[in-house]
Amino acid sequence: MATVKIRPVQPTELTTLWQIGFSNPQAEWLKWNGPYFHDELPSEVVFTHLIGPHDWLDDQRNWVITVDEQIVGSVNYHFVDDDLKRWLEVGILIFDDTHWGQHIGQQALPLWLDHLFQAVTDLPHIGLTTWSGNERMMHLASKIGLNQEGRIPQVRYWQDQYFDSVKYGILRSDWLTLRHLS
Repeated sequence: MATVKIRPVQPTELTTLWQIGFSNPQAEWLKWNGPYFHDELPSEVVFTHLIGPHDWLDDQRNWVITVDEQIVGSVNYHFVDDDLKRWLEVGILIFDDTHWGQHIGQQALPLWLDHLFQAVTDLPHIGLTTWSGNERMMHLASKIGLNQEGRIPQVRYWQDQYFDSVKYGILRSDWLTLRHLS
């Protein structure tokens, strides 16, 4: 089995990261990562000079996922309540769909939650929000031990159809017990 790790990106890897993850506007992952927002990918210059240095190097809200030392995806966190910093949610991306189905996310996301609960935040809860069209993400959340905590019906509109917003999460105490870290 391949070795899956998460780590901060190195300054010398920003161009590589952009090429792997953000250079292709037709990438399959864009169809599943909140496509209803219609976000556009950043140019290489914007990513390597603005987004990368701020969000990846300085703030470290984003880490890369590696398989056998090669970058294949990313994990991230953000505060839903912005500056209050009391409501933290996570996300995960595996950029190249040829890596999908290899259980990379099932290994990487728990490592990210371990890191966040142990080194980043003392908050009692971490969440993850997805949409009912992304069955793989819902399966991943459940598989690693997150609980479905809410479902808001028909609020995500994509390809002439409404989907539910689905919220998952776990309490710190439950995660630490599940992972035998307490």
